[in-house]
Amino acid sequence: MNAKKKKLIISLSTYAVVIICFVILTVMINNKSISRTLKGMLIPICSWIVMAVSLNLVVGISGELSLGHAGFMSIGAFSGIIVSGWLLNGFQMADTTLRLVIALIAGGIAAGIAGTLIGIPVLRLRGDYLAIVTLAFGEIIKNVMNCVYVSVEGTGLNWGFLDANIPGKLLLNGPMGAVGVEKISTFTAGFLLVMFALFVVQNLINSRSGRAIMAARDNRIAAEAMGINITKYKMMAFVTGAVLAGMAGALYGLSMATLLPTKFSFNESINVLVFVVLGGIGNIPGSVISAAALTILPEKLRFLQNYRMLAYAVLLILVMLLSNNPLLKAMWRKLFSRKNGESGEEMRA
Repeated sequence: MNAKKKKLIISLSTYAVVIICFVILTVMINNKSISRTLKGMLIPICSWIVMAVSLNLVVGISGELSLGHAGFMSIGAFSGIIVSGWLLNGFQMADTTLRLVIALIAGGIAAGIAGTLIGIPVLRLRGDYLAIVTLAFGEIIKNVMNCVYVSVEGTGLNWGFLDANIPGKLLLNGPMGAVGVEKISTFTAGFLLVMFALFVVQNLINSRSGRAIMAARDNRIAAEAMGINITKYKMMAFVTGAVLAGMAGALYGLSMATLLPTKFSFNESINVLVFVVLGGIGNIPGSVISAAALTILPEKLRFLQNYRMLAYAVLLILVMLLSNNPLLKAMWRKLFSRKNGESGEEMRA
């Protein structure tokens, strides 16, 4: 089997697994055989899957360590909330589906613009320097959102910085965040966004641009010698990841009645990075599985009460040790090659 067919099979298998999970969960929801806790987690799970896939594009495929991905999610979340509230209160748009689509697009565009502005200077840095600057970006965005006030009056928007005395209905109330948000996100929208993110990322990876991005990751000097514009392709991956993170943020924000700026802290960026590392750096299907599993796991450990996060941390460490154990990897390869050999002998017989 050549590499091209193998990539196609992996891509189609990922789509198939996501579709099957969506169908099963939808049937369970319709039959009311799903717990309220899990039902309430479905939209956040979709958001974190998109976040993990988009960050894997930056970290795994592009090879750049970004620690400010929650900043793009924050921009998308509050942009989506503002646009949705503006359309509802300013233009009386009652169609929640249309408002949600427009809000997702607006969140992606806002995060993409921010990604472009931050990417131009930042992507000239490498390694730890890039990680530190992106970390600072995420913290700056969180603190800026603490000071921004936005309201809708008629068909116009008013805004103030460190000034809550603005006329109209408040949509963004400084450190109190977005208040009175109409929850219009749906599990179906989350599923479609996951499929869109997978389609964009996997097609980019398998395209000519994707091969250029990976060539720059593997050997920057050789890629430059072959005439590849390193900055252009790094920027392409970075901005694409930012747009998808913004759309995930809009979906997440419109599933909450209240959303605080402090929600998108450095810890959230690290959580998404954990999804990427445990799922496998550069492994898109792994990011989908790890994001879903690690979002559910803390809730399932609530019976441990005060020891819940300690148990979660221990499990993460054990998974990382086991997944990077050379002995286990060798045993898995030996078992896999033995199965392939047996199937080959059966075919020859």
